Amino acid sequence: MSAALAIKHTPEQYYRLERAAPHKSEFLHGDIIAMAGGTSRHSLIKSNLIRELGNKLKGRPCAPYDSDQRLRVKDTGLRTYPDAAVYCGKMEYDSEDSQAETATNPTAIFEVLSDSTEAYDRGAKAAHYRRIESLKAYVLISQNMPFVEIIQLVPGQGWQMSDAAGLDASLRIPCLDIELSLAEIYDRVTWDGPGQSIIPLRVVEEAPLR
Repeated sequence: MSAALAIKHTPEQYYRLERAAPHKSEFLHGDIIAMAGGTSRHSLIKSNLIRELGNKLKGRPCAPYDSDQRLRVKDTGLRTYPDAAVYCGKMEYDSEDSQAETATNPTAIFEVLSDSTEAYDRGAKAAHYRRIESLKAYVLISQNMPFVEIIQLVPGQGWQMSDAAGLDASLRIPCLDIELSLAEIYDRVTWDGPGQSIIPLRVVEEAPLR
C-alpha cells in the first residue's frame, strides 16, 4: 500500500472522493491510503472463492460479496475492501455514508494474501477485523500454494486458528455451516517452481488471539 496522503479528511470527504476515484482506497484516522493492485493469480483465486461461496450458500440467509463491497470497522474507524465477505441476515450500513454503500456487520471475511500485504492482513488488519462485533471468522488464503487458514471465534475460548493444506483438503467454516474445497478455490491456478503445491494437511490450534 502507498503512503497516506498528508491532508487529513473526514469520513464524509473520503466517501465523496472515493465515489469519484478511479481506484480503491482505505481510510483510517483521516488518512486516505491507496490499495495495491492484485495479480492475475490473485484475481482467479478470488473469483473461484466467490463462486464457491455462492454455490455453498445458495438458498441460505447468508450471501457472499466481492471486493466492491466496502466495509467499516465501527470500533476503529477503518474503511476497507475485503477480497470477499459473507453477510448473514439484514446488512447494516455506516451512518456516516450518505449513500448507504458501506456495510458494518459481516459474519465472515476472506483475504487472498499478497507478498506486499500479507504482514498487514495478518497483523494490523486482522486486529481491526477482530473488533467487529458480528464477525465470527477471518479466512486467509495463500496465492503461492494451496493453503488456507481460518481464525474463528469459539464461544468461551476466544479466537482460535486452524488451517488446511493441499488440493485434496477442505476447510470447515462452522459459522456458515459450510465446507470449502481447496481444489475449487485453486481451480486452474498454477504455480512457478517445483514442489510449491506439495504440503501436508495439518490443523494448528493456537492460544486465543483476544
